[in-house]
Amino acid sequence: MSDAQDHKEKMQKVQAQHRKKVSEAVDPDRGLVLINTGKGKGKSSAAFGVVIRALGWGQKVGVVQFIKGKWKTGERRFFEERDLVTWHTMGEGFTWDTQDRERDIAAANAAFDKARVLMSSGDYDLVVLDEINIALRYEYLSVEQVIDGLKERSDKTSVFLTGRDAPQALRDYADLVTEMTEEKHPFQAGIKAQRGVDF
Repeated sequence: MSDAQDHKEKMQKVQAQHRKKVSEAVDPDRGLVLINTGKGKGKSSAAFGVVIRALGWGQKVGVVQFIKGKWKTGERRFFEERDLVTWHTMGEGFTWDTQDRERDIAAANAAFDKARVLMSSGDYDLVVLDEINIALRYEYLSVEQVIDGLKERSDKTSVFLTGRDAPQALRDYADLVTEMTEEKHPFQAGIKAQRGVDF
């Protein structure tokens, strides 16, 4: 048997196995809970890629940003200027900016109250809770509070939660968890964050 024929047969087997898995998969008839976490870069960036995918299918998207506050990012500018998504930036800045725990807790709770409205309304196909895991890490929100909010979401609504250190209870509840790992980062070499790449 030639190498080309051998390769063709291997690929046909791979395709057949994949088609079988696809045919056996079921539609959950509900939105999914997705988490991007870990120390690596790209958690929010990947979530905003899913936002673009949803918009491409004519779906309605809402974003609630925790922690980032007034910090201007390229994705926020893009989506707000084109009025493509419902966007709420509720935090007052990164936690080391405010240095006021009570204000941070109040801001996180206000953001999550807004998120609950979006998730339960039935108006949104996708809601992104950007950096909510940071609010959980600092105990500005409780895991139970967030899971209760996810349970109350509309059946049609998928929710994407981003940020480092997603708690195990939230990981267990989610349908998809991706752990971003960092192998190398330009900041470690003294290179400052770059507009269009990092924010």
